[in-house]
Amino acid sequence: MRELVSRRGFLKAGAAAAVLGTAGAVGTPTAFAASDSAPQQQRPQRDKHRVPHEAVSIQLYTMRDLMDADLEATFAGLAAIGYRKVEQAGFHGRTAREFKAALDAYGLHATSGHQSPYPYDESRWRKMIEDAYILGQRYMVEPLPAFIATGLFSPLVPPSLAWGQYAQDLNKAAEQARIFGIEVGYHNHNPEFLPLPDDPSRTGYDILLAETDPGLVHFELDIYWAWRAGQDPVELLEAHPTRFRQFHVKDMDENGNITAPGTGVIDFARVFQAAADLGITEYIIEQDNAGQSAMETARLGFDLLSTIRW
Repeated sequence: MRELVSRRGFLKAGAAAAVLGTAGAVGTPTAFAASDSAPQQQRPQRDKHRVPHEAVSIQLYTMRDLMDADLEATFAGLAAIGYRKVEQAGFHGRTAREFKAALDAYGLHATSGHQSPYPYDESRWRKMIEDAYILGQRYMVEPLPAFIATGLFSPLVPPSLAWGQYAQDLNKAAEQARIFGIEVGYHNHNPEFLPLPDDPSRTGYDILLAETDPGLVHFELDIYWAWRAGQDPVELLEAHPTRFRQFHVKDMDENGNITAPGTGVIDFARVFQAAADLGITEYIIEQDNAGQSAMETARLGFDLLSTIRW
């Protein structure tokens, strides 16, 4: 089994992160350093688990260029590959009902969606919940709250008070969604893992984990972004075994950039093995920069999740 990333790939990724202003968060995670020198016999390969077919999904943000050109043809292509679940990221000029009808025509179901409750406004959020309910979503997931968007590729990070206030907004949003049988989640990028300017011993992710209600808010772990920020996803899973419900399965090339799933250096089997008994319900393929090659990304991702064993 490969390590989570190769040593060469990790070093290149760290160098790239430094250029982008995230060097303070990128460093060799403890688990990487330990496993890199561990004897092979201490890490036996197993073939007892696989990703259940019903847990395979794709984030439609990956397909956005193709969807803008021809929504129905894109859905037909995904269905032909074998997808039955998707995570929506907008309706591409349709209403929620029209979007659902297009999905239904090809046997697809939007079980999850990226919808932001920030800034929290009850009437605005209620409309998003109604749309999610029409689609039959189980999850509504915060993709990237606007108050940290400027920190995605820079060292600008909001102070702890902003994170604490947002954690309470997530709790309020989740209370509203629960009325409709929908669970609220949080999807990470990398600013969440940077040291806070007013308390460098903590991160925004620390605050979200501590101050969101475990009974209301779960976390969608983007494996690429966690590693990109210098975090070992396995350590996150082990430290917070009850908080994660969804994965974004996104790969990294040796320079630290996003690449097609299964073509990069991330050892997804190692992460999936750590999560085998943690109640992960969706493994969601994503490639932000797929562009016109998005259908090939979808195929590669489906093949990866259909064949991977651990």
